[in-house]
Amino acid sequence: MRKRTKAREYVLQMLYQADITRGSWQDILRNFWESGEQAQASLELKDFSAQLLGGVVEHIEEIDKKISRYASNWQLDRMAFVDRNIMRLGCFELIFRGDIPPKVAINEAVELAKKYSGSESGKFVNAILDQIKIEKGK
Repeated sequence: MRKRTKAREYVLQMLYQADITRGSWQDILRNFWESGEQAQASLELKDFSAQLLGGVVEHIEEIDKKISRYASNWQLDRMAFVDRNIMRLGCFELIFRGDIPPKVAINEAVELAKKYSGSESGKFVNAILDQIKIEKGK
């Protein structure tokens, strides 16, 4: 698995934990690297993960507004925790990371949804993030 793909998986796990526990992202990040297979992660992987996690947390209000705008008939707080956090990560990459092509950000988010959520989640995530990408392009 590519390093950035693995980093996104780790960030999803950390965002999920932060969403459920309401813990500080700094504590979650620090504790995350001390357990399991993550303890062996490279500095590059840890750095990219920290950039993504910190960016999502820093821009969470704007990200949530964007997602809510395009998730018609869905309230953000009623979405599955996994789907919501996948979209937060994907939205952050689309809007704030000019070094990541939009197609890559969306594809990575869709793959996370297919792997970690329900059978229809990939389509749902794709539809929302594609609308955000289109809006950004205007």
